[in-house]
Amino acid sequence: MKDLLKVFIFGISGAVGRLLARKLTDRGDIVCGLVRRDDQRAELAAGGADAYVGELADLTAESLAAMISGFDAVVYTAGSNGGDREVTAAIDGDGVMRTLEAMSLAGVARFTLVSVLPEAGRGQRLDDDVEFYFAVKKLVDVTVSESVLDWLILRPSMLVDRAGTGAISLGPAQPHDEIAREDVAATLLELLHEPRLRRQILEVNQGSTPISAAVQANVR
Repeated sequence: MKDLLKVFIFGISGAVGRLLARKLTDRGDIVCGLVRRDDQRAELAAGGADAYVGELADLTAESLAAMISGFDAVVYTAGSNGGDREVTAAIDGDGVMRTLEAMSLAGVARFTLVSVLPEAGRGQRLDDDVEFYFAVKKLVDVTVSESVLDWLILRPSMLVDRAGTGAISLGPAQPHDEIAREDVAATLLELLHEPRLRRQILEVNQGSTPISAAVQANVR
C-alpha cells in the first residue's frame, strides 16, 4: 500500500500548483490549499482537493497555522513572477516568512519552496521590479536554508506550457534553459514522496533522465 501524504499548497490555483494538486490527488494523497475566490475552491473540489478562501497577504501566522495543522508537508509555489514590487514583497517575501512562522506554530516540519534559478533573465535588460524580484527570492532562499525545518528548495529553469516529457536534469546546479510546468509538478510529487531528500537546494531543467531516477540520484 502506498504511503499517503497530507499536503498543503500555497499557490494551488497557479499553473504548477494546480498540476501538483492533480497529481497528488490522483495518487490518493490528501490535498488542501489557499485560494482567493470561491470559484477556484469549487474547481479544486471537483478534482478532489479542498481549499480555504482568503488573501495570503492579509492572513496572520496564527491563521495560517490553523489551516496547515495536521498536514505532513507544505509546498509554497505562490509567486509574483517579477511584477509589482509591493506584490513581490507580499507574496515572494513576507508570505514565505509568515508560512515559516506558521509551520513552527503548527508543528509541521516539511517545507518545499519553488524558487527560481539565479541565472534566469541574466543578459537581458531587466527592469528594477524584476531585479527586486530576484533579490527577494535570493534572500528568502537564504532564510529557508537557515531554518530548522525539514526544507527543500527547488529552482526550475524557465517554465513553459507544454506537455511534460517525464524526463529531467536535476542536481545542485543546472544550466538555465526551460522546462515544462508539468515536469516540475511531477518532480515535486516525487520529491514529496522521498523523505530522505531534505535540506537541499536542487535545480531542475529539461533533460533525459526519468523523473523518479533523477530524484533517487540526489538522495544523500
